[in-house]
Amino acid sequence: MAKPAPDRPLRPATLLVRGGLMRSNQDETSEALYLTSGFVYDSALQAEQTFTGAVQHYQYSRFGNPTIAALEARLAALEGAEACRSTATGMAAVSAALLSHLKTGDRMVASRALFGSCHWIVSTLLPRYGIQTEFVDGADLDQWATALKRPCQLVLLETPSNPMLELVDLRAVCDLAHAAGAIVVVDNVFATPLLQKPMQFGADVVVYSATKHFDGQGRVLGGAVLGAKKWIEEVLQPFTRNTGPALSPFNAWTILKGLETLHLRVPAMCRNAAAVAQMLEERAEVERVYYPYLASHPQFDLAKQQMSAGGTLVSFDIAGGKEAAFRFLDALRVIDISNNLGDSRSLITHPATTTHMRVAAEERARLGISDGTVRLSIGLEDVADLVEDLAAALDAAAGQPAPRRKPLARIVADEAAAPARKPRARAPKAPSAETAPAPRPAPAEPAAEEPDLFQQPAPARRRR
Repeated sequence: MAKPAPDRPLRPATLLVRGGLMRSNQDETSEALYLTSGFVYDSALQAEQTFTGAVQHYQYSRFGNPTIAALEARLAALEGAEACRSTATGMAAVSAALLSHLKTGDRMVASRALFGSCHWIVSTLLPRYGIQTEFVDGADLDQWATALKRPCQLVLLETPSNPMLELVDLRAVCDLAHAAGAIVVVDNVFATPLLQKPMQFGADVVVYSATKHFDGQGRVLGGAVLGAKKWIEEVLQPFTRNTGPALSPFNAWTILKGLETLHLRVPAMCRNAAAVAQMLEERAEVERVYYPYLASHPQFDLAKQQMSAGGTLVSFDIAGGKEAAFRFLDALRVIDISNNLGDSRSLITHPATTTHMRVAAEERARLGISDGTVRLSIGLEDVADLVEDLAAALDAAAGQPAPRRKPLARIVADEAAAPARKPRARAPKAPSAETAPAPRPAPAEPAAEEPDLFQQPAPARRRR
């Protein structure tokens, strides 16, 4: 028998472990994985009543599945949303939120600083269907106010943005959007629900790539759309049910397992990111560091108001453009080159040639993405190893000789493949005056205590 629900609100760490838990009649401890495409009925009448909605019964995993329902319930509880629907990827979540709400003749306004694929949907796909789109600089409230003086049906924004970590004043933009008749859709993937809850500032819909922090270990793809129950059921659900961007039950189960440690991973990654950002500000090879909780960030005060920590991403500009940036990336030995983010492993990418390569060069320049810009997703490694790896790679970017080192993965593979060697046995020798053990040296003075790099660093003043 299921326990009665607690009579008090549960905290995020508890919701991440127990939210949406639905045990079968086998009373399993872990969530059950319903790896099935369809479901059977007791009778033809039950099948008919299921399709008419007279009875509640699972029909087909494209429409719903118990494992997927558990994930959606957990995410809704964590976000504080009335309802959630999952999708196969984060981009499926974004496109479903937009296409289910907009129609020919509608108008939408978006922040200019968007992920490359989101930018393509707004700039290229939606206009094909007769939907008017307009971009504004997300940090400029005057541009928002001007764009939203006319009627509008939807506003889309990221905060912090990908990859320059630009912030949008959520409360101010939501007020302007609602006055224009628009709903506000916020891509909250960089902040996660642990650091920022857009609905508390007036957002109507929140979208996520569950591939990122939710799974957090580079295993599966997934997405989620959260909002009011009426909008989810009457606007979004007919679109997703009939167009089919369904999440796999296996991926849903894997993401459920990832969520159980989200409250442990994200704070640790944020502490690492803050320490790395502070270190990068001290390097002459770095022209500028972008991290919301650095005092040098132009929207530092807004970040403190909207976010409980600076996040797991750090972006920075390397002096010397693309050539120096590539030297830097190729010299890294611990951090991997990858366009993913929110992983337990630290990952780095060059946006101008990867995630934003199909954004026009003029638009990239307007967004602040230069040929020297790199985006670093901080993981769970020892922060001292990350700092040392970055420092050595920056030396290489500046043209200084770097030590010849194999990539870490190659070192591990070579050591695993090497056959074990047995030491040769030697006959004992009688000690002589020459071979007698030397007296032990006096103990060395204790070394100075190393700084605690996991402590949240105070924002440093930039040195040039």
